[in-house]
Amino acid sequence: FFFHSFVSHRFIAKPCALGLKVQANGPQKAQPNAILEKVFTAITKHPDEKRLEGLSKQLDWDVRSIQRWFRQRRNQEKPSTLRKFCESMWRFTFYLYIFTYGVRFLKKTPWLWNTRQCWNGYPYQPLMPDLHYYYIVELSFYWSLMFSQFIDIKRKDFGIMFTHHIVAVTLITFSYVTNLTRVGTLTLCLHDVADIVLEAAKMANYCKCQKLSDLLFLTFAFVFIVSRLGIYPLWILNTTLFELYEALGNFPALWVFNTLLVILQILHCLWSYLIIKAAYKAFTKGKVAKDDRSDIESSSDEEETVPRSKTLHSPVATNGTGGANGTNGYLTGGTCSEEH
Repeated sequence: FFFHSFVSHRFIAKPCALGLKVQANGPQKAQPNAILEKVFTAITKHPDEKRLEGLSKQLDWDVRSIQRWFRQRRNQEKPSTLRKFCESMWRFTFYLYIFTYGVRFLKKTPWLWNTRQCWNGYPYQPLMPDLHYYYIVELSFYWSLMFSQFIDIKRKDFGIMFTHHIVAVTLITFSYVTNLTRVGTLTLCLHDVADIVLEAAKMANYCKCQKLSDLLFLTFAFVFIVSRLGIYPLWILNTTLFELYEALGNFPALWVFNTLLVILQILHCLWSYLIIKAAYKAFTKGKVAKDDRSDIESSSDEEETVPRSKTLHSPVATNGTGGANGTNGYLTGGTCSEEH
């Protein structure tokens, strides 16, 4: 998957991004300064008022210039819009492919239409080649996500995403080993559909197609909430919590499997809360805010104000690299600011 990701980034996504005029250059670089660089790398990336005043006296700079330098230096570590577009295009391509494959496979199975069929003949259910391929590809993808998140764009919801990836890998592996694969295929297919729309919304945002991005984000919010808060508990949890117990009775794997599925539902609720807040802003302010679920970068800086000092008493304007039309990755409206 790392190889395919590299090939997709280099030979497919990047030419597409350049063709769509996605911004290729990164944020403006801070001018070289050994003293400030030492403070930034060894002490703090967010100096307080006292340190700012000390640096101001040492360098004979005003506080505003020093704050601007630190903001530009922090922005240097943010990925370019081109890189984020390539990452989203790779994920969009995978989710679209695997969801299409899952639908084509499941529409031929009896358990898609009747979930009680998931437990017919269990545990002596044959492992079909198509089901085996579906599982191995999904498992490989989630393993790649769990490792690549340490080198990919850093998100503010890193902890939640890391928990999700661990739960997903554990669920896929556990259901494969215990032959609970039929309900596993339903769960996998259900989870892929919303991510297709999310990655499409991100790509539209990076291309500065703001109206399309807003529309796709609202579509994503609707699909996510319906699938994760509606269909998932009524379809998946219903059959694993009740129909499975009725068909087979109590056994240890049942409790482990259901515990993992419930943890997944708790994560759905957390993300849904953040998405509903973003969608609410879209209707009340006429623009989509950001998708707090998975496109928030931990390196992002909110607008700061300079501390009151003898040197400067007025607020600092926002950095130009952080707020122009989603340049740095928010799913926002026309005045988006920098923020799986």
